[in-house]
Amino acid sequence: MGRADARRAQARESRRAAKSGGIRRLFTWKKLLGTFFGIVLLGMGAFGALYLYVDVPAPNVLAERQSNVYKYSDGTVLARSNSGVNRQIVDLAQVPKQVQHTFVAAENKTFYKDQGVDLKGTTRGLVNTLSGKGKQGGSTITQQYVKNFYLTQDPTISRKLQELVISLKVDQKQSKDQILAGYINTAYYGRGASGIQAAAQAYYGIDAKELNVSQGAYLASLLQAPSQYDWATATDTGKRLVKDRWAYTLRNMVEMGWLEESERAQQEFPVPDKPKPAQGMEGQSGYLVEAVNKELDKQGISAEDREAGGWTFTLTIDKKRQQQLEKSVDKELESQLDREGNKVDATVQAGATSVDPKTGKVLAMYGGEDYVKHYVNNATRQDYQPASTFKPLVLAAALENESETQDGSRIGLDTVYDGTSKRPVVGSDTPFSPQNEDDRSYGPISVQKAMNSSVNSVFAQMIVDVTPAATKRTALALGVPDKNFPERPAVTLGTMNASTWDMAGVYATLANHGRKVTPHILESAEHRDRTVKPEAPRKEQAISRASADTVTSALTGVVDEGSGSAADTSAYEAAGKTGTSEENKSAWFAGYTPELTTVVALFGESPDGGRQVSLTGTANSGRANGGGFPARIWADYTLGALDGGSDARFDLQDVERGEVPPPPAPSRTPSEEPSPSEEPSPSQTPSQTPSETPSETPSSSPPPSAPPTITPPTVPSTTPELPPQPGESDGQPGERPGGAGVPGE
Repeated sequence: MGRADARRAQARESRRAAKSGGIRRLFTWKKLLGTFFGIVLLGMGAFGALYLYVDVPAPNVLAERQSNVYKYSDGTVLARSNSGVNRQIVDLAQVPKQVQHTFVAAENKTFYKDQGVDLKGTTRGLVNTLSGKGKQGGSTITQQYVKNFYLTQDPTISRKLQELVISLKVDQKQSKDQILAGYINTAYYGRGASGIQAAAQAYYGIDAKELNVSQGAYLASLLQAPSQYDWATATDTGKRLVKDRWAYTLRNMVEMGWLEESERAQQEFPVPDKPKPAQGMEGQSGYLVEAVNKELDKQGISAEDREAGGWTFTLTIDKKRQQQLEKSVDKELESQLDREGNKVDATVQAGATSVDPKTGKVLAMYGGEDYVKHYVNNATRQDYQPASTFKPLVLAAALENESETQDGSRIGLDTVYDGTSKRPVVGSDTPFSPQNEDDRSYGPISVQKAMNSSVNSVFAQMIVDVTPAATKRTALALGVPDKNFPERPAVTLGTMNASTWDMAGVYATLANHGRKVTPHILESAEHRDRTVKPEAPRKEQAISRASADTVTSALTGVVDEGSGSAADTSAYEAAGKTGTSEENKSAWFAGYTPELTTVVALFGESPDGGRQVSLTGTANSGRANGGGFPARIWADYTLGALDGGSDARFDLQDVERGEVPPPPAPSRTPSEEPSPSEEPSPSQTPSQTPSETPSETPSSSPPPSAPPTITPPTVPSTTPELPPQPGESDGQPGERPGGAGVPGE
């Protein structure tokens, strides 16, 4: 047995040795090197064949460039763009030498020495294309010129390989000056400008021959991201990035010996002129096209892609409702303004956004008097405060967080607060005692009636009960942008920044029972090569249905018998809220029916567009509050948009009434009539809809002190005013007792 075992072990060892030797013989260094060089030679052969096969094509030129068509949702044409290309070819000799060098310094420092291609950058571009990262990569100026002049913008492998071969051939056949001239004359710079001459006119109002080195460096920097780097529309991040790119370009010029360091030190960033709208964009068309283009940027269809032409963009805009909105603004506002003879009227700007509360489709939008006359879109601008249209969100936060008053009562529509004007809030580290509109004191008042009359002191205390931080979380979830949004009690007055577009989404979410609604204006984008369906916005539950429906219930009271009564009509059921910012710089009405959500706002803007000014005196009507022009525009539009009315009703569930305190002890004889400012007893308080709440007759004198059962405990209106606290801005409305200037509502 021992000998047999030894023989078997020897046989196994022999087999292992034979196998190992076979592998070594198969993967020798000679064979590996041979394989490697074989692959290299095969690749070179394939590239050689490709080089012989691919010819320099005729220019794609601009000859085949088409216009882009923008359509209403029904397919009728709204506008056309790029019917003619905004380009004027100029000889390179007409462009100052230093300006020529800015493009080389920004894009391709080795341009004058290379063979027209960057193999490393091209390889990276191929890898990015294969991995789905799009058209990224470090192309040379020659490659970019070839792509613009001979090929397309398609991010495909075949196009990239063609670009490589044609670039090598073009570099052999054309001089560097010819290539550079072709590049700067075909590149897209934004603002509809193709070529350096059009760009010089669009950004600085001069010819290309008049550009200086700083201006040239800015135009060269634009080519990396024309839409993002346009100073007029860039975000703070975009402005920072383009300034960095501008500085990088000038540094490279110094490095290359094209600019003296002393001359570089004297350069200042050349802020371009404000954009001038393209012809054919008059009236509302330009605002709508601009809004679509911004959405296209987010969907990955860049300005460069659009400039290539051949697109059909279908909007969500309902042509009939769009026309109705324009008529309503003309009827209820513009027809009453004297823009030429009245200084206040000349400052009035109107904006509006109307959306479908189920889908978020923007059905109509009013951007301003005329896109050619006023370039800023008043529907989407975010530089004004939404004022008291924010108060419903404070209530929503209280409901969503099951908040309680200072004495532990659950907050709901029947909860009673102290409505004394300038009443200091209780429980806040930040002193806050805002003045009510017209400095009116209400005494004990329910949340419902406080919403109807937009009582500042009530919602100031409520936001403290909820906490500003919790209120902000709810507001952001509903769609309020995080712009100038500190977590302080004063935000209850809507002191952050928001647009009518933003607030239309917020109120549509309330109308949609708390399910998130995100406004969008693009229905589809079609090209002969591809079709892009916009990404559907997420529709998560922003707040509970009970919270949203309770707010809707409260807002029906505002329309039925409160500050929004100008929007009231028997033709439809509506919910809404007025808002007037401090010093009357903006006035809002945000409202909805079961089928339509619309936000209308007026903004006071100095004629030069640089300052916010008061709307007081608009059309010689005194204070232009949200219950005036905005509510009347809203009502006229809504009636027309709903074809004269609608039978649809709000389907409200689990409306939170809150905890109601017991009635106060009798303090008068049975024969005495109750004071108009006193809150009705629980038996008088409605339990169904806010529309049944008895209206409150204004009192000409302050009401009596609140009884002991009021929540929270009443603080006398004669409490001494508190000075501003360290770290609190006097410029924030209401951040000190009584606020600053004329209080909003």
